[in-house]
Amino acid sequence: MPHPAVLLWGLPLAFLAGFIDAVAGGGGTITLPTLFLMGLSPAHAVATNKLLAIFGSGSATWQYGRAGHIDRPLVLRLIPLALIGSALGAYLVHFVDPNVFRTLVAVVILGVGALVIVNRRFGLEDRYAGLTPKVLAATLPGALFIGVYDGLLGPGTGTFLMFLFALVGFNLLRASGNARAINFATNLGAFLFFLLGGQMVFWIGLPMGLANAAGAYVGAHMAMLRGSAFVKWMYAGIVLLVAARLLIR
Repeated sequence: MPHPAVLLWGLPLAFLAGFIDAVAGGGGTITLPTLFLMGLSPAHAVATNKLLAIFGSGSATWQYGRAGHIDRPLVLRLIPLALIGSALGAYLVHFVDPNVFRTLVAVVILGVGALVIVNRRFGLEDRYAGLTPKVLAATLPGALFIGVYDGLLGPGTGTFLMFLFALVGFNLLRASGNARAINFATNLGAFLFFLLGGQMVFWIGLPMGLANAAGAYVGAHMAMLRGSAFVKWMYAGIVLLVAARLLIR
């Protein structure tokens, strides 16, 4: 087991991950490698990462929800599909080599980032028309497929969710709020699953979780203060970070 001194650098990194994740997703690309570098085994690192992730995603969801940046009627319809997809993805890990998909997903997420940046107005204006058949036709299967990806691989799940919400008309600020709410639900589901497995290292996960929540609190407030333009440029940076995480193991 790692020495307690690893928290001296683990806590600041958890705070940074929470900040980034609350704005544009992708916090797991920082926390999971951090847990590996601390000396945790893959099983302990993945389980402990879910423990600290529920703190950060829960903090961000609370802040966005209080400010009215989460569309509850839509999100509540998507959460069950995301949970089902996540469970299915975790099941498929036993039959499919996730490494086969890493390069493909990295290319896809870079393409998503390019579309967001090239289209200068994308995600800056709120054009969401409500629960129309067109919106449901895009988001229901989208939540299921992204949930499968979350269970199978994971890095960039929040980033893909933000793109899905922006496609149906949300500005990137509200897209971030919606994505955090769904991420919280999937993180909670995974947390309960891993809790039963007894692999979590609580003396690392709990303090890092609190640091992650503090970072998420600051990140959500910064996003709401600076608006969708700020979120958009943070999003572009996270796309590069997630792609690098997928390509470089």
